[in-house]
Amino acid sequence: MAMARTATGKKTRVQRSEEVRDALFQAAAEVVGEYGYVDASITRITQRANLAQGTFYNYFASRQEIFDELLPVLGAKMLAHIRQQAGGARTFLEKEELSFRAFFSFLKRMPYFLRILNEAEIFAPKAHRQHFRNITASYLRFLQKARAAGEIADLSDDSLEPLIYMLVATRGYLALRYTNENGVVNLPEEAVTVYLQLLSNGLVAPSLAPINIEGRKEP
Repeated sequence: MAMARTATGKKTRVQRSEEVRDALFQAAAEVVGEYGYVDASITRITQRANLAQGTFYNYFASRQEIFDELLPVLGAKMLAHIRQQAGGARTFLEKEELSFRAFFSFLKRMPYFLRILNEAEIFAPKAHRQHFRNITASYLRFLQKARAAGEIADLSDDSLEPLIYMLVATRGYLALRYTNENGVVNLPEEAVTVYLQLLSNGLVAPSLAPINIEGRKEP
């Protein structure tokens, strides 16, 4: 949302401050994506943002502090992109397909996201935990709505949680599989088709006896 300007049309102090903060996050994302967390120095971040090094300390006490916020900030941008791309969907499967495609289109816009995500577990564990809390909470609300509408199986919230991690992991591993030597993810259409077939039809042949939630064949 655009922030109000002063009567003279100049940016307010708050607006200027948020723009600098956003510039530091963007620079940090690019630098970590290029060099990794270990070599993502404050000097490199501020140079990439075209800011004086001292400016960094007006916003963050240390390099680790910006690392601890970076992944959740990027994750929020990812969720906003997915919501925008899937906003017109009418059914669960349609929204899941659009969301699935949106994740990969986000990676094309921010190819450094995967490295930030994968290295965060070691170098920014606080950010890594917060990111997955945010992602799973958003996904849970989506599945709860689909369950209430009768579009998916009547699974408990305790059962939905591992399902969410399975679906999120599918995206992550497909991204790793189809990233080329230039760091660009090119997901084949066959992967989308198989993913949707798995969601809509399951994997077990229809001729086999159905399996209940405990994994035992029903009589």
